[in-house]
Amino acid sequence: MEKKIRIGVIGCGGIANGKHMPAEKRNPMAEMVAFCDIIEERAIKAREDFGKPEDKVYTDYKELLKDKSIDAVLVLTPNCAHCEITVAALEAGKHVLCEKPMAMNYEEAKKMLAARDKSGKILTIGYQNRFRPDSLYMKDRAKEGMFGDIYYAEAIAIRRRAVPTWGVFIDQEKQGGGPLIDIGTHALDLTLFMMDNYEPAYCVGKTFHKLNKQKNTGNAWGDWDTEKFTAEDSAFGFVVMKNGAVIYLKSSWALNMANPIEAVTTICGDKAGADMLDGLRINTVIGGRQTMILPDMRADSVAFFEGNSANEPQDLEARCFTNAILGKGELYVTADQAAVVTRILEGIYESDKTGKPYYFD
Repeated sequence: MEKKIRIGVIGCGGIANGKHMPAEKRNPMAEMVAFCDIIEERAIKAREDFGKPEDKVYTDYKELLKDKSIDAVLVLTPNCAHCEITVAALEAGKHVLCEKPMAMNYEEAKKMLAARDKSGKILTIGYQNRFRPDSLYMKDRAKEGMFGDIYYAEAIAIRRRAVPTWGVFIDQEKQGGGPLIDIGTHALDLTLFMMDNYEPAYCVGKTFHKLNKQKNTGNAWGDWDTEKFTAEDSAFGFVVMKNGAVIYLKSSWALNMANPIEAVTTICGDKAGADMLDGLRINTVIGGRQTMILPDMRADSVAFFEGNSANEPQDLEARCFTNAILGKGELYVTADQAAVVTRILEGIYESDKTGKPYYFD
């Protein structure tokens, strides 16, 4: 039988149960052999649901990393632990898939990149929205030059009332921020990826704490704890790239705006544009007439990465990671790209603190 990648899971909370562990369970090239969480009951439950009785359970990730039979780890912890655990895992000779955002700040991201380079191991970040059918189709058209020079874009992650009330999402200290670093990061990643532009010049940003102390909120997951909600409830940024292109970033967990939409991008080039605001729409001019092209995303997608399991974004992400480890393909999300996302998010937060533009160089 072909070798399977032996995976250790570090952090067995919501994102692990909702995304990563089900995807790895369906991944024909992987097997989860160790489960770690600071709450032992969660690790035990993860083993029951996704592993085998003989698989190891840990409460200390450092003990898991001592197991030389483990090839790779998934880092699925609160943001404040991403850097520390990822660096330790790389130094222990493990490949790493770290959940988004890459890090709390750019300094941490650089430490992770340095550890990757020194170890020679693979490091990728969990931006699964790149693997959606609409994203894959838009990226292919961008690579073909259909849009031309993309000089304006919008990165959009707007929720009307959908504040995550579990875990530590609303804790500024543990997460590094609110919707900007949580869901705005997905929209920004998609936008930079479509533009193929990772050279920011400066940005201006503003965050708001307008609704996070309210009660009777109509929130999708029930009222939040106003004492614990220390992160922003919405954040906005305007980014100017070195080539003159601009990005307007909009993010919120709670905002009095109808028609919320999350993890989408709008791009405008000198040949055509595209958005994801009502399905994927490509706008251009054909024969002197303004024309809207509506690709049908309902058709079965191609198995872009080796393996016969499902083609949901999280499944493609999981198989891309194991393919790269096995030398059968390239990463679709590089840590270098993810580090620029983190750098821009930090710049928006810093601009908000100072009330001035933040210059990256």
